[in-house]
Amino acid sequence: MTVDLKSLVRDIPDFPKPGIIFRDIAPLLLSPEALHVATEAMAAPFENESVDLVAAVEARGFLFAAPLAMRLGAGVVPIRKPGKLPFETHAHSYDLEYGSDELHIHIDGVLPGQRVIVADDLLATGGTMQACCKLLEKCQAEIVACSFLIHLSDLQGEKRLAPHRVESVLVY
Repeated sequence: MTVDLKSLVRDIPDFPKPGIIFRDIAPLLLSPEALHVATEAMAAPFENESVDLVAAVEARGFLFAAPLAMRLGAGVVPIRKPGKLPFETHAHSYDLEYGSDELHIHIDGVLPGQRVIVADDLLATGGTMQACCKLLEKCQAEIVACSFLIHLSDLQGEKRLAPHRVESVLVY
């Protein structure tokens, strides 16, 4: 199956603010074939690895974590903003450019030693993914890799995620 994934990512200039080009994956998500190809491409680097869980980063990471987990024979654990999970959670606070935020995971969502891939749609500065990794490390998970559909390479988010492995399908 040949699908040009990049052709299905729409560029929206000056969104959410002037000077930013938003990479809109909505057209890609409308195509079952493209979603299948994207999932297969995200799974390919992990074909011969043992993976227990795929952690889904709120919100667009949910779109890729579930099919990736199914493809790898793994479970899914959501990482959410405050107040979104109904059970007791582990939390990690992190700084933003103008303030701070917090991420949560159920206390029974990840067991010590479990091998986890952290999945999101896009790697920009790496701040949110770095916070997810720190939260998972607090749970004593072994992070296999951070997996993305899109990597905005000029923002060098992969440096912020070191020493964690970074895998991406489309690089801009």
